[in-house]
Amino acid sequence: MQIIRDRDTLMTEIENIKRKQQTIGFVPTMGYLHDGHFALVHAAKAENDVVVMSLFVNPTQFGPDEDFESYPRDETKDIELAKEQGVKILFLPTVQTMYPESLTTFIQAQKRVSVLDGAARPGHFDGVLTVLAKLFHLVQPTHAYFGQKDAQQVAVVQGFVADYFFPIKLRVIPTVREDDGLAKSSRNVYLTEQERADAPVIHAALLRARELIAQKRDKAFILKETEAFINEKSTHQRIAYLDMYQFPSFEEISDWGKPIIIAVCVQYAKARLIDNEIIEGALT
Repeated sequence: MQIIRDRDTLMTEIENIKRKQQTIGFVPTMGYLHDGHFALVHAAKAENDVVVMSLFVNPTQFGPDEDFESYPRDETKDIELAKEQGVKILFLPTVQTMYPESLTTFIQAQKRVSVLDGAARPGHFDGVLTVLAKLFHLVQPTHAYFGQKDAQQVAVVQGFVADYFFPIKLRVIPTVREDDGLAKSSRNVYLTEQERADAPVIHAALLRARELIAQKRDKAFILKETEAFINEKSTHQRIAYLDMYQFPSFEEISDWGKPIIIAVCVQYAKARLIDNEIIEGALT
């Protein structure tokens, strides 16, 4: 595995790969790797000649009161894990490498961001698109891999790639979970022992919501029951959001026969956990 920290070396290696007419599978991450990231790598290995992974905690997608400074990092372990998983090029830029000067232009997401994380974290998706634009230009991937856990991000990135004609095919990989259903996340390390024991209620509540949708219950009833299910456990501080939308537009539900997402964010003392279920053709 080749470890690269500067843009010029990366671009030279990408040129060499392109010259050989090899395909590139790109897995952008913020590090602190876990099984969810490995699933993306496995998918990338299956349909590309070369897998490139980036490890970069991107400051522009964090708000002033969020956990940029405390976000879990372990570069040494991440390097070992990436090598074990078969990553060929690991890009480890610094903030200075990715943002050498203040930006003269601004990328702003317009649609699919007025609710959920887009509303709760103003500017978050603008920062995501900014760093992805840079990484996409540097890596020039054939395919790029994202997890369904970040479904709103996936929808925003899909729109971005389509709007600006990036010659990239996006792949969305199902959420990887612990045995008890908790979605794998780098932020799970923030949970206390009791919070970790209770956190699987999030996914269980979403599965209950899926059942209620199949029973053709109305939206208000589904959300009320889902909230009550989560609140049966008392270790979380609050439910930051819980709602249902048409997917991937994130507009109000107008057709229950088309894909619907129910998404939730639960705030614990130090961990903010998100999860979702996407129902394809909810009622037909």
